[in-house]
Parts: sequence; structure tokens; C-alpha cells
Amino acid sequence: MKRRLLYSYLSITAFVFLVLAIPFGVSYANSVERRLTSDIQHDAFALAIRAQEVVDTAETSSTSRAELQAIVDDYHADAGGTVVIVDRNGVALAGTRHGGASLRGQNLSDRPGVMEALSGAESSGIVSSRDGSGTQLAVVLPVGAASGVQGAVRITYPASVVGDRILRSWLLLAAIGGVVLGIVFLVSLLLARSVTKPLGDLESAAGALGAGDLAVRAAVPKGPDEIRVLAESFNATAARLEQLVGTQRAFIADASHQLRTPLAAMRLRLENLEADVSGHAAEDLEGALEEVGRLSRLVDGLLALTRAEQSTSAPLSIPVEQLLAGRADAWEAFAAERQVRIDTTSSPGLAVRATPGRLEQVVDNLLNNALEVAPEYSTVQLEARGRGSWVELRVSDEGPGMSEIDRARAFDRFWQSAGARPGGRAKEHFGLGLAIVRELVVADGGHVRLDAALSGGLEVVVRMPRGDPVETDPPARQLSTTSG
Repeated sequence: MKRRLLYSYLSITAFVFLVLAIPFGVSYANSVERRLTSDIQHDAFALAIRAQEVVDTAETSSTSRAELQAIVDDYHADAGGTVVIVDRNGVALAGTRHGGASLRGQNLSDRPGVMEALSGAESSGIVSSRDGSGTQLAVVLPVGAASGVQGAVRITYPASVVGDRILRSWLLLAAIGGVVLGIVFLVSLLLARSVTKPLGDLESAAGALGAGDLAVRAAVPKGPDEIRVLAESFNATAARLEQLVGTQRAFIADASHQLRTPLAAMRLRLENLEADVSGHAAEDLEGALEEVGRLSRLVDGLLALTRAEQSTSAPLSIPVEQLLAGRADAWEAFAAERQVRIDTTSSPGLAVRATPGRLEQVVDNLLNNALEVAPEYSTVQLEARGRGSWVELRVSDEGPGMSEIDRARAFDRFWQSAGARPGGRAKEHFGLGLAIVRELVVADGGHVRLDAALSGGLEVVVRMPRGDPVETDPPARQLSTTSG
């Protein structure tokens, strides 16, 4: 947006400048020749007056000719123009020397404007040079006396002098335009920043809010008024959203805590009745105990999800190899019970930046899901590798996997794919495991996705920020465990 504002300001300024400068430049260029001609006419008139007293005697007096030559030389030295003074017959009495050669004694009556001046008329304009080298601006004035016209003064300048003056005028206009555009650019930059900086802050705040930081607020600028109102509206919306989500989380946490005690008491009472019932009543009692167990697991899952959303601990560098080894040991018995092997692979010294306890819970949830769907005598792969500034953790199984549609919904709360859990075990779960995983991973600045594994099952890919390398001792045991 800043760039567009700058382009707009500069475009408008450039357009206005061109609209004003081009007509002015054209008008100035048209007046250059007229003003230069007028200046040369003034010079020629002054030379004619000075030469008037001596031109009569210049034909016979060397002193007069020398005086005329001095007048010509002085003008040429001061103004740079070419000057010729002729007598009444058009013969040069004095003239500007070219390469040491003098025009004195040459008949110049055929030069443009000379005969008109000897007839008493003034002439001026652009004429062709005698040697064909280009054009000249020539001014010819008669030199008069009491007895009539005694001669003429002819002053010429190359036509390039006019072009040079015009070019200088255009260059001056261009320089002025550059200065104006530079000033406008600086002012526009300040104005654009006054607009875009509050919008940038608001965009950053919106991104943080979308990422889950409900406490973020946008700075309210002093102006413009529209952006100030927008920032205030955003802050009010964020505050209301934080209040609503906080109320929901508090309700879930309070309800879960309040439900745990009566559920535990109900389970205890039902277990005490097991010895006193039989037949159909015993079957009903067993079903009731199963439902109480499911409710207890649901409450525990809701509590875990609430803790994941509200945790504010600072992330640290955590050794990945040690963490995976510990979680493999913890799940070894469960894997042996299901006749499944866990293969764990990690680069030595690899570390992630994560809040202590979160990554362990992530791995536990993923291993639990993978082991429950893994067929007997299959393998669950637990792998960690470095990817630039990230660490990629992959957990894959050889189970039935998920369709692309199911993978897109798998992180929704309370959603579950019955097809992904053979043997009817879907009813034992509530679809909170992957939702908890995503909350924990995103809270530490990571990403998680589901892919189809090469073995046909499901592969969970967790990307976490890479931490500082950690010195680790060689593992004391083989991480891969085979049960069966």
C-alpha cells in the first residue's frame, strides 16, 4: 500500500509539473531567438555608433582601420560573436580574424543582409553560413553619417548558440522538476508511513489474533481518523473475543473439574455393586461401568485441551533424541501387548524449541493413535530429522490410513473416523487427541499435518522450530523394540 501511495503522489506531482513546465519551456524556447536577436541588435547598434566617426576615413587612414579593428577585436573577446565592418561598397574595413586570416579588403556585399544595410535597412534572422557548415543568426545594421550610409556592421553567431540556450533552459526545468519530485517523494514517504504504519500494526495484530493470541491489541494511532476508528473497533472485537473464549475455556475447565469427583464416586459405587448382582443386571452394571469410564476419559481429554490452550511457559531447547527414547520406553509395554514394534530414529544433538512437557504430550498422543490402529507384527516409525531452521518429527503406522477428506477434518474437535479404528474401537475415543496435538504444536510456533504413509497407513508430520544443538550421551540401549 505504501508503494501505491507513493506512486500516486509522485504521478500527480509529475503530471502537474509537466502540464505547467512544458508550455513554459516551449514559450521560453520560442523567446530565446527573439531575445538573442534583440541583444545582438543592441550590440550592433552600439558598434555602429562607435564606428560611425572613423568609417569615413578608414579607407585612407591606417590609424582609422586599426581603431576599427580594435573595436571588432574587443567585441569578439567580450561577447564571442563574429563582427565585420564594411564600407559603402561592401568592402571589409575590419573583421574578426579566423585562424590568423583577416577579412580586410574582401568584398562582402554578397553576404546576407549586407546590401540591405547599405541601402539603409536593418536585417536579422537565421541564414546559411558561407562555407556550408551550418546556419547562423545574423544581424546587419547600417553605419550612418550626416552624408548618408557610410557602411554596415554585421554580427553573426552560430545557430547552435540558440540551441544551447534552449537546451540549458530545458535542463534547468528538468533540474527543478527533479528537486520538486525529490521533495514530494520525501513528503509523500512521511504521509504514506503515517497511513501504512498503523495499518501494518493492525495487520500484525490481526495475524497474532488469528494465530491464537487473544491478548494482542493494536496500537491506536492519532490519525487518520478512519484508521483510528478501525484500530479501536479491532481492539473492541479482540477484547470481546478474548472474553467469550475465556468464558468458554473457564466453563470447560470448571465443568471438567466438577465432573471428575462425582464420576469417581459413581464408579466406586458401581464397582461395589458387582458382587451383589448377577445375570442381566450384571451385564447392565458392566455397561454402566464402561460408560462411566468413557465419561472419565472425556473429562480428562477436555482438561488436557484446556491446559494446552492456556499454558504460557517459555519454550526451551529440548534434546529430541532423549525425548524420543523416553517416550519409546514408556510405550514399550503397550506396543508389546499389541504385538507392534516401535522404530525410533533421530540425529544426535538435534534439539527443538518447545515448552517443557508439550512435545512429550504430542508424541504420546501420536503414538497412542498409531499403536491403536497398527496391525499385529507391524511397525510404528518414529523419526526426527533437521530441515533448515526446523525439526521435522514423523510418526507413521501401517494401519488403514485416512482418506484425504478425513485427513482434512481430523484436527476438528470431537471428530473421529470410524474406518481408521478397526475392531469397533472408535467408540472408545472422542476425537480430542489430534485437536490437543495441534493446540500444543501451534502454541510453540510449529505446524502439523497428516499425510498418507508409504506403507498405506497414516503419517503425522510435526514441524517445530529448531533449537540450539545439545550435547547428548550415546543411547544406552537400542531404541527399536520388538514385541511378540
